[in-house]
Amino acid sequence: MSPVIVTRAISTVGPTLKAGLFALALGGFVLSAPHGAAAQVTAFKQAVAEAASASDPVAQFYRETGYTAIWTGSDDAARARRAALFRALGEAPMHGLPDRTSEINTLMDVLRTVQTTRDLGRAEVAMSRALVGYASDLQTGLLQPRQIDDGIVRKKHQPDFAAYLAGIRDQAPVAYLRSLAPQSAQYQALLREKMRLEALQRAGGWGPQVAAKKLESGDSGPAVIALRNRLIAMGYLPRSAARRYDGALERAVQAFQSDHGLTADGVAGGGTLAEINKPVSARLKSVLVAMERERWLTPERGTRHVLVNQTDFTAKIIDNGEVTFVTRSVIGKDNADRRSPEFSDEMEHMVINPSWYVPRSIVTKEYLPKLRNNPNAVGHIEITDSRGRKVNRATADFSKYTARTFPFAMRQPPSRKNALGLVKFMFPNKYNIYLHDTPQKSLFQREVRAFSHGCIRLAQPFEFAYALLARQTENPKDFFHRILNSGKETKVVLDQKVPVHIIYRTAFVTPKGQPEYRRDIYGRDAKVWAALERAGVVLPGVQG
Repeated sequence: MSPVIVTRAISTVGPTLKAGLFALALGGFVLSAPHGAAAQVTAFKQAVAEAASASDPVAQFYRETGYTAIWTGSDDAARARRAALFRALGEAPMHGLPDRTSEINTLMDVLRTVQTTRDLGRAEVAMSRALVGYASDLQTGLLQPRQIDDGIVRKKHQPDFAAYLAGIRDQAPVAYLRSLAPQSAQYQALLREKMRLEALQRAGGWGPQVAAKKLESGDSGPAVIALRNRLIAMGYLPRSAARRYDGALERAVQAFQSDHGLTADGVAGGGTLAEINKPVSARLKSVLVAMERERWLTPERGTRHVLVNQTDFTAKIIDNGEVTFVTRSVIGKDNADRRSPEFSDEMEHMVINPSWYVPRSIVTKEYLPKLRNNPNAVGHIEITDSRGRKVNRATADFSKYTARTFPFAMRQPPSRKNALGLVKFMFPNKYNIYLHDTPQKSLFQREVRAFSHGCIRLAQPFEFAYALLARQTENPKDFFHRILNSGKETKVVLDQKVPVHIIYRTAFVTPKGQPEYRRDIYGRDAKVWAALERAGVVLPGVQG
């Protein structure tokens, strides 16, 4: 087959067959060519070295492997690698990544125009760069979290470029490239949910939206019919011709509310109808954002770990992939300086009967203005100097201090009224975030629980402590209460540190396979989606 015929053939077939045809196009420029082999090898190495110089990880790989080609040989292994890479690049949108058609076409042009051994070296490096770029995006995420929102302070795990190249060289290429996607059960479930929603897109969505402000048991009319039909389309209600808001419709509304973090009262009020009326496109965006967020998380979550999903207002203990404890939580208020950050760390100890050492930001922004007006304000808080001595409020002149010059610290001693309650769980971090008890128990009955200064409050802190202590003491409840009843501030070190992952997911799939959605309380997912769009992720147009 002449080069011209090969070129024409390549332009008319899919990526898999194209990759096979490139073996014919490259046949005259393989390193094992019998004529002038030494010169060709030298020219190839020089070309690889020059082309890879701008990409240190790729250059290092070739230096360490003696500039051995992994893509541009004429052997079956090289052909299989090329075919697998083109197939993987073509499937990038399946994972919510940008379409790579232009990159595929560029690589094809590079391979198609090979005329010399030096061209072949440059083609070799172009293929390697395409692999590490795709693999990095797929395995660790397309975006840099910290560039999106100040509260997303998560550190991504670093991609290993050399390992990607060694992997494609040493393993079955198709299987290896598939293994690069996160293997967590959550990612795979989100991928299935993405495909389900895309099928719904093609089928026209969930039908007309519900035009009403509130619907409840006993109501009838066009809005009730629209609600019924939409819930049928969503899978919450079997097909029915009922025209009234009956018991079946009420139960379907309750199920929807439960799956969307709403109060499951069976009444379709404004908040519930707003969620019911969200189009398929909105849910698909949430899933694509959740997939990107899942790529940011380290694959080593810990066989036992604590998972706090801010949008779900829950804290869970996960053991070997199963939820073994769950409690409601309160997170930071939706103010610029109070939103809870997203990050991972390790829990090292708990403090029973804790003091609350008031953060400097709260001291200067909230308490100092009160003290200026009344030195006896916030009397439940002790004021101490730099040597830890209690300040006499009667003789202190707080009016002369500014937020910058205020020299004192503030502490609330242990008590049932302490802002931290009776126990706190520490994973020391520079954001001064931890999990703790609270005397404000009524807040856990709210639907949206964003009230704190940033720390995570737990509805069942004692039970949480028992679960953590169960692995290091025979009777964790007695152990805990013996210390609690002493009234003394006591640090209890965990025998084994427990990873803590504070995440933000508006879309997730339960262990039973049920997709659930939550509201974007801090507006962070909207920012992530905007960043994904800027990076080239495309959402097909859909109907509601």
